Amino acid sequence: MTPHLHLYVLASGSKGNAAVIEGPTGSVLIDCGLSRKRLLERAAEASCDMSRIEAILVTHEHSDHVAGLRVVCNHFDGPLYATAGTVGGRKGLSDLPFCLIDHDETLEVAGMHIQAFPTSHDVNDPMGFRFEVRGTSDVGSDEVLDAIGWVTDTGYLRDEALDALYGCRILGIEANHDPRMLAKGPYPAYLKARVGGATGHLSNAQAAEALPGLVTHDTETVIALHLSEENNRPSVAVRTLAESVGAEAIDSTFTEARTPDGLLTICAAAQHRALTVW
Repeated sequence: MTPHLHLYVLASGSKGNAAVIEGPTGSVLIDCGLSRKRLLERAAEASCDMSRIEAILVTHEHSDHVAGLRVVCNHFDGPLYATAGTVGGRKGLSDLPFCLIDHDETLEVAGMHIQAFPTSHDVNDPMGFRFEVRGTSDVGSDEVLDAIGWVTDTGYLRDEALDALYGCRILGIEANHDPRMLAKGPYPAYLKARVGGATGHLSNAQAAEALPGLVTHDTETVIALHLSEENNRPSVAVRTLAESVGAEAIDSTFTEARTPDGLLTICAAAQHRALTVW
């Protein structure tokens, strides 16, 4: 695919999440779990122009995804999109000017075709997204020119998610925890069961198991998202995902891997620094 979309992961983890998808005519902010000050600081670090934001998409109502939303909305007059379950699931969201959408709805924003799909988390009606730029091929047929897939905070990947994430040039997929680290870690038993359950978070192994069925010749970058600071490490997540697609480490810390043909890169997003993928 020819790049028409750019991704800025401004923060990814249990202390706050925000990402920007830049399209042909503007950008979309996914979640706002950072303060406005921190959001703008991260955007500046990544050279992400926040003045191009045309809409905000909210995946679900947990505080690490919406904590900064109210203040950001005081400085933003574009549409906010979320499901009715998300808006009704947290006090303080219902009086914001949301446009309610279904978890299987499509939107046209900033020159992008956006397909929502349902995820599985212990909230009311969460969703992930596929972003596409479409155009006309040389033979006159409609085709996908570029695509980014985004899924995080889900205990497993539904069929709708697998369909939407297939063949994206850039794929952001949750790799929250290493099962062995979670089992031996400091969390109480009920929290371990929640994180590892069907409405919790994808493990490294679950993400790795899905990758061979999602990655195609069009896929250039896979980003591990929402890594647990207690139950995972970037090197563990990247190694696990890399092994499933035949990628090999390109640095001594195994925080980035690449397939031998150089066409596919595996990396991890972080809580405290921005990541840019073009």
